[in-house]
Amino acid sequence: MSKYVKKLVMRDLTERLKDVDSVGVINPRGVNATKNNQMRRKLRQAGLKMMVVKNSLAKRALTEGKLKGFEVLLDGPSALIYGKKTSASAIARLMLDQKKIEEKLELRGVYFDGEVYPGEKGVTIVSKLPTREEALSGIVAAILSPGRKLGGILKGQAGKMAAILKTVEEKAKEKESAAPAAAAAPTA
Repeated sequence: MSKYVKKLVMRDLTERLKDVDSVGVINPRGVNATKNNQMRRKLRQAGLKMMVVKNSLAKRALTEGKLKGFEVLLDGPSALIYGKKTSASAIARLMLDQKKIEEKLELRGVYFDGEVYPGEKGVTIVSKLPTREEALSGIVAAILSPGRKLGGILKGQAGKMAAILKTVEEKAKEKESAAPAAAAAPTA
């Protein structure tokens, strides 16, 4: 490969991965073309892409940026799984799903937030982490739960007070209707 072509490939890699925060690395060796295309289709449906890279060019292209340090996972034939708006746990979950379908697939690991999670064990650990959406919903639930409890208490107490007032009102109406009936009875 000429220097010009290498520079083009490195520029393309840098451009594609400049906004990517997390990446999964697999060894696609042994996966036939049909299963490879099926895997790429499933990844695309989830908003992910897969790209086979030459390790030396990937290491040179990504020496700076958010993915600095993931080079540890590049050993032998490598394919990167990435998505611009996808969390690392979503990538890891999809990698594990593909591993169940294709036994020959070797999971090298996942990289995000400056940390490397090597091997299938690392991918399993990352897959158990909440996605961004799950984490945000947990935070919102934690913030809203005291207000919900207070609202429930106030609603419960207000309901009790309303029931008491209704009972008092009904008894007052009974006394009012009983008093004219009692006053009318002695004159007759």
